[in-house]
Amino acid sequence: MFLAEEAAKAGGIDPFDWFMLAFTVIILIGFVRLITARPRKNYFAIGFAAVALALFLFIDFVMITKFW
Repeated sequence: MFLAEEAAKAGGIDPFDWFMLAFTVIILIGFVRLITARPRKNYFAIGFAAVALALFLFIDFVMITKFW
């Protein structure tokens, strides 16, 4: 019983963690593409992507430092 509780507390890499990292990379690629748009920039989309990227980077940082 005690070994099962310790294994559950240990954490580890969950399959959802890989999806979070993949979504962060996709948001980063989209943010870079929005910033490098030449004719006209969509500032609302840039702001939305910046907030989403900041949130996902923070979540990834917490996920990696605290739960792995």
